[in-house]
Amino acid sequence: MKIFGICASPRNNTTGYVLKNALAKLERTEMFTCMGKEIKPCMHCDYCLENKKCIIEDDMLTVYEGLQGADGIILATPIQSGGISSNLASIMDRTRALEAVDYNLLRGKIGMSIAVGGDRTGGQDFAHLKNITYFMIHGIIPVSGGPFGSNLGASFWSNDSIDDIKEDDYGMDSLDRTLHEFENFLNKYI
Repeated sequence: MKIFGICASPRNNTTGYVLKNALAKLERTEMFTCMGKEIKPCMHCDYCLENKKCIIEDDMLTVYEGLQGADGIILATPIQSGGISSNLASIMDRTRALEAVDYNLLRGKIGMSIAVGGDRTGGQDFAHLKNITYFMIHGIIPVSGGPFGSNLGASFWSNDSIDDIKEDDYGMDSLDRTLHEFENFLNKYI
């Protein structure tokens, strides 16, 4: 099984730290980070519907390859304005080009959400819900960590500091619970 993790942060800091931690606990992983990458927003021009590829040629090509080859997908986002990052929103919108090639391309894969906020209740649940909605729209099976502290996914409080996120035991517990369920789903359905 192959796992593709997307770090949707424009910086290499807390969100990247958490995603690397998660991927280190799994086998056959690949990580894409938005830091230093060019991911333009979708123009919704319908070019992909006729030509079976996106008209925009940027770093999204690497994301397309990663998503297609993955059995499991982890979306890790910093909280920006109470929700997902603009990088992740662009990636989600641009996935339309994959479905223009084959509507079922992502169906049946397993999806997991990680949200890293500057404070404990900064919008992590809203980010998880957006990720889960994305998974459902594309036929990806969303996984939560269960009803006791990680209902929608792994949630972190970074206090905008790498040192503080390393001390977020509650967040790490939510990550472990969600990873446990993620692996269970991969083993059961893939």
